[in-house]
Amino acid sequence: MQSNDARLLLHALVPTLAIGAVAVGVSAAVAGAKGALGAAVGTLLVMLVMGAGLVVLQKTAKSLPQLFQMMGLLLYTTQILFVLVFLILFKNTTLFDTKAFAFTLLGATLVWIAAQTHGHMKAKTLYVEPDSAGTKKAETAGSPT
Repeated sequence: MQSNDARLLLHALVPTLAIGAVAVGVSAAVAGAKGALGAAVGTLLVMLVMGAGLVVLQKTAKSLPQLFQMMGLLLYTTQILFVLVFLILFKNTTLFDTKAFAFTLLGATLVWIAAQTHGHMKAKTLYVEPDSAGTKKAETAGSPT
């Protein structure tokens, strides 16, 4: 993973972790220990799904840039399906508070997307790779012989 990829992951991870900590505190106050556990599970699920998606998307962008847009759409569909399967499996659970889990899942996802968008907008990414061989050709093509 390159440094700007790690930086982008960190810029999305830190605010999500912060909102997750706030959600755990609020859920603990409102719904007790089960609420805190539900908020923690929701935060961890968002960080796992969105973080893995970002890593996969960055690796695809480096190795197969022509598939970047298609891979992004496939990745977001896969993320939604993964969360849907998780929700179906834990629909009637008594392990944690499902309302705290749901609100934290929604809030953490929105924070992750906003932070990732902000990180992409602030990143100084080259769109064209500088080619030293191309500049030498251009310099020698214009010089008199």
